[in-house]
Amino acid sequence: MARPDGTGVVAGDDGTARCWWADSTPDYRAYHDTEWGFPVDDDVRLFEKLSLEGFQAGLSWLTILRKREAFRRAFAGFDFERIAGFGERDTTRLLADAGIVRHRGKIEAVINNARRAVELVQAEGSLARYLWGFEPEERSGGLDRAALAERPLPPEAKALAKDLKRRGWRFVGPTTAYAFMQAMGLVNDHLEGCDARPRSERARRRFDRP
Repeated sequence: MARPDGTGVVAGDDGTARCWWADSTPDYRAYHDTEWGFPVDDDVRLFEKLSLEGFQAGLSWLTILRKREAFRRAFAGFDFERIAGFGERDTTRLLADAGIVRHRGKIEAVINNARRAVELVQAEGSLARYLWGFEPEERSGGLDRAALAERPLPPEAKALAKDLKRRGWRFVGPTTAYAFMQAMGLVNDHLEGCDARPRSERARRRFDRP
């Protein structure tokens, strides 16, 4: 149940304190406790997350999370070099795949973005090096649910979205860019009192930026 002080931290029946959104299902618990907010420097995982954030537009993250394995099978494990070679036959196959979100615009965006990712790696060395170059500055002050809701998008999220759009990427607006930053550990938005917050912060301190 949520704490009476209104922090937005929830104590689960397993004794673990979590951000309010993370205790409703086992899927969210596992994702929150082991993935969300922990730094990632693997190009394939980074591309996967950008792609899935695009698919989430208009949907819940839980819907996408529960379809993630199906997305991975459909999109060659999100190996963007392979996806860059997808053609119309692949688009038709993906539109017929009931395991994923069958939205032509979003499917075509992933294929387009894979091609742009190949170009970006050629220009910048790796997706990780490029994306971590937009890591926001640490923000001071405690973080509870109200403070998180009131925080404006950091300028780095807007800059990332703008630069990706300039490079020809699709479905990567500022809100999507910030959700990506939260998930991939470019920021630590676990709430104060959440058991994952100090673990995420230790991981970020140890993380060797690309």
